[in-house]
Amino acid sequence: MRKALRIYGEVLRLVRRLPKDTRPYYAKYARENFVNYRELDANDDTSPDELFHRAYNHSLWVLNKYSVEESAANKLKEICSG
Repeated sequence: MRKALRIYGEVLRLVRRLPKDTRPYYAKYARENFVNYRELDANDDTSPDELFHRAYNHSLWVLNKYSVEESAANKLKEICSG
């Protein structure tokens, strides 16, 4: 759970790098996704590591969409893979 909170915090930091008018949408999107997966079912095929990897990849996609330097997500990558 601690790792998920660190990832969520880092995603929100990345949201601050987006254009001002898009920030509320992506902040809400991130929160909804983290809340939806807060309690994983033990029988679910989706592992936490897979979800963390998905969060990183989606963050890269959004950063690229708005021409934000991809290196901004280096800390997120470190958290997700660590």
